[in-house]
Amino acid sequence: MIKEQEIINKIKDNIQTLFKSTGFIKLTCIQPKVWGKYYRFNPDIVIETETARKKKFLLIFEVKSTGQPRYVRMAVSQLKEIIANKKQCYSVFASTFISEESRKICRESGIGFIDLAGNCFFNFDNVYLSVEGRSNPYPTTRPLKSIFYPKSSRVLRVLLCNPKKEWFVKDLAREAETSLGQTSLIKNKLLEYEYVGVSSEKKRAKFWLKKPEELLSKWATNYTYKKNKMKNYYSLEDVETIEKKIVDYFNLKNTTYAFTLNTGTSMVAPFLRYKRVFLYVFNNIDKIASEMNFKEVSSGSNVILMEPYDEGVFYGLQMIKGVRVVSDIQLYLDLISYKERGEEAAKFLLEERIRKQW
Repeated sequence: MIKEQEIINKIKDNIQTLFKSTGFIKLTCIQPKVWGKYYRFNPDIVIETETARKKKFLLIFEVKSTGQPRYVRMAVSQLKEIIANKKQCYSVFASTFISEESRKICRESGIGFIDLAGNCFFNFDNVYLSVEGRSNPYPTTRPLKSIFYPKSSRVLRVLLCNPKKEWFVKDLAREAETSLGQTSLIKNKLLEYEYVGVSSEKKRAKFWLKKPEELLSKWATNYTYKKNKMKNYYSLEDVETIEKKIVDYFNLKNTTYAFTLNTGTSMVAPFLRYKRVFLYVFNNIDKIASEMNFKEVSSGSNVILMEPYDEGVFYGLQMIKGVRVVSDIQLYLDLISYKERGEEAAKFLLEERIRKQW
């Protein structure tokens, strides 16, 4: 990760180049020490500007190594304290790269922003500068999508299936069957993006899901049911008979299974007619198919057996009239990338069941 002092130096250079290119803003860099020792926060950069109307403004910069929402809100709070009761001052947040959500926070807070990619926003006196759409030149080695990896996603599933519960890391780790270290890292990453809230800044503070729909939506863009091991089979029996046969088989074997996709949706929130049965099983797909007289086919299947990419898909199983169905969260994820009106069914499920739990 690029060091903060290096970011500060690069921001200074970028500002000088940017303002010089406008032809109507003069500037002089001032050292932060001018604020004095009696202030709780000192600016990282102070730039004196003179606009075309001969008005002088001080641009007060708070620089963070990370440009995610949580750090932006911290910077906004610090900047407000720094410029309290001061006239002709304009606050600016700076970082290596500022996310779209963070830019929105800056605008809503009445402050500018600039990053090392060249994205910027300044709006003071008669000055209006806006550049957006430039990509991150310093991508993090731990991108957000790391929380959607198979084992990590167990934590998300527990949070989303229990949206109103408050957690300690140790309790969430136990529930999700993940390590304390991994769970703590995921919590911190979720905090960066403000997907969770905390009761205090203490290390062992409780936390809870703050933006369930945004998190679920982000996960859905990083997920497809096709990541599971899948095999296609054909049965001469109709769908209703196949489903009953499956339920009886697994009840007799006393092993876990769960319907998903259109099959599962029809049981929790009827929406689509369907001709194929989708089923999660733990393992031994070929043995299960053989014992149930399903014939493996390359096309024209009406039974799809899936061995999950991670056992977490079985978390929060629902029992609907004696039939096991994956959780609404897993069902939504599976549906969203399913071509046969899956996205439409996912939105129906979200509206009719999932949002009501939030």
